[in-house]
Amino acid sequence: MPLNWKQTVSEIPKSVPLRVAHALLMTLVAIAWVLVASTVSAADVHAVRLWRAPDHTRVVLDLSNAAEFSTLSLDDPERFVVDLSQSQLKASLASLPLEGTPIRGVRSGIRKGTDLRLVFDLNASARTSVFLLPPNDTTGHRVVIDLFDKTLTEEPEPVLSVESLEGRRDIVIAIDPGHGGEDPGALGPGGLREKTVVLQIARRLENQLAKIPGFKPMLVRTGDYYLSLKNRRDKARALEADLFVSIHADAFREKSAHGASVYALSMRGATSTTAQYLADSENAADLVGGVELADMDPMLAGVLADLSMTGTLDTSLNLGALILEQIDGVARLHKKRVEQAGFAVLKSPDVPSLLIETGFISNPGEAERLAMPAYQDKMARAIRRGIQSWFARQPPPGTLMAWQREQGGREVTIAAGDTLSEIADRYGVTIASIKTNNGLSRDVIYVGQTLVIPEA
Repeated sequence: MPLNWKQTVSEIPKSVPLRVAHALLMTLVAIAWVLVASTVSAADVHAVRLWRAPDHTRVVLDLSNAAEFSTLSLDDPERFVVDLSQSQLKASLASLPLEGTPIRGVRSGIRKGTDLRLVFDLNASARTSVFLLPPNDTTGHRVVIDLFDKTLTEEPEPVLSVESLEGRRDIVIAIDPGHGGEDPGALGPGGLREKTVVLQIARRLENQLAKIPGFKPMLVRTGDYYLSLKNRRDKARALEADLFVSIHADAFREKSAHGASVYALSMRGATSTTAQYLADSENAADLVGGVELADMDPMLAGVLADLSMTGTLDTSLNLGALILEQIDGVARLHKKRVEQAGFAVLKSPDVPSLLIETGFISNPGEAERLAMPAYQDKMARAIRRGIQSWFARQPPPGTLMAWQREQGGREVTIAAGDTLSEIADRYGVTIASIKTNNGLSRDVIYVGQTLVIPEA
């Protein structure tokens, strides 16, 4: 209720000295300012969202305004407390999907009359991280609470080893569905989200590659949760992947923008990446291209890192061209060559890396196709053919595909008019053996496709 200053002054008894009356009036003014300030800075928590990732649980508080917060960890029993200044809870906590998380329950209350307290009852102690995110194009202020699982630190099992080389290891393809969790990516008509579409395409690509002997596809993001760009790169390197493919769906302010694209890292990005890896203390003992940089002469380390990145970029561009060629048969292309840009997710010094924009989700026609399972399958198949075609020609040493070539496997590039039966007759092998050797599930082949023919 607004203060009536004239009425307030008139109600001060005349017997009160002027100096005391002035002090009383100033006190009332100060109280009024506090009330106004608290009203302006108050923040409502209008939504609480939760995602489960493989190694942590993320809780996001959507706020109507920025709010200061403090945290407190308590034990016996284990609890994690978040206090939000001048805040109120306007969302329900009852429907949060807590199963499979370290959170047993979430409670709320008011502290000091104005502050919101959230109490997370935990099944066990957890390492925590809490931070405030500013508004973006799709969401307002957010407080992000990460609860990390406590697990024994283990070194990732290397894909390359003496045993795996002798056993003819698989070619490891790290498939990265872009965005995820509170980062939905681009939004299309009808609420279609990029993070959902690209995860569906990535899963289809994973299923197709898994059926081909000699390939081991690994999803970098397996569900609806957030991963930083650095974590995506690090996961691919920990797997010692032979290829990193990040899948996205483009967007533009003009709905007419259309077409699929394939990106590799720009040369400028490559230069900055090698410099960063050499300068960053946390990577001082890192391996680049299979060579340990620790304690190495700086000039030699720079040359080796630069050579590694140059070779990586060359592979990325050539492999990307084969994928683009296959996509051309499924979708319109935005550009008919592999483009280059400084995408942070592509900055691995020794893992060939590509970012594929499968179409414009902001284009109503392309969005409709991207949401269709049949079209997603076609897009995944085109990407898979490009990957398979490259590694049939350039199999990494020690892999099953390299061993097959060493055993006399022959290549044939499909020309117009070729059929599987004619090729089988030409080389004296069965159609079934060609299909098995190349991971084909049907008798369909395409002009420009490369097949490895087994020995008769």
